[in-house]
Amino acid sequence: MCDKLILVGYMGAGKSTIGLLLAQKTAKNFLDLDQIITKNEGKSIPEIFAANGELYFRKLEHQLLKEIVETQSNFVLSLGGGTPCYANNHLVYQRADCSAIYLKASIETLLHRVAQEPEKRPLLMHIADESLEDFIAKQLFERSYYYNQANLVIAVDHLSPEQITTAISQQLA
Repeated sequence: MCDKLILVGYMGAGKSTIGLLLAQKTAKNFLDLDQIITKNEGKSIPEIFAANGELYFRKLEHQLLKEIVETQSNFVLSLGGGTPCYANNHLVYQRADCSAIYLKASIETLLHRVAQEPEKRPLLMHIADESLEDFIAKQLFERSYYYNQANLVIAVDHLSPEQITTAISQQLA
């Protein structure tokens, strides 16, 4: 099993939940890129977007991702849904000591999950002309290239967090 496990996927795919369980199961440190950013900035992600814009956020995200991958070891890192798609971030973790895992969820699963907490998801706060389902479908299409660069793809629909964690552990063993 690789020393550095990176979880990628769309918002609501379960990266933070699975990351914590996977870290416990593999005796690795759990890191959540969004949590690190909010701690460092002293603001929530929606507050950062509102005060400084998405570009500022994406630059922070890129810098921290590079720093973590280059300086730390023995971790499971949960990325934000858009992280792999900006600043060639997907190339940052394509290293021999990293294994990227794409938590692949259907549009229906994602719609159900993100619709419950839209205030925590800044990209969803300004959807005007298109429905949430159309927005998710469009973004999944646009991001699929980056997500599918992962070493491992795990379909998460209809599986419990424990089942997903077990499937990842078995695939990586």
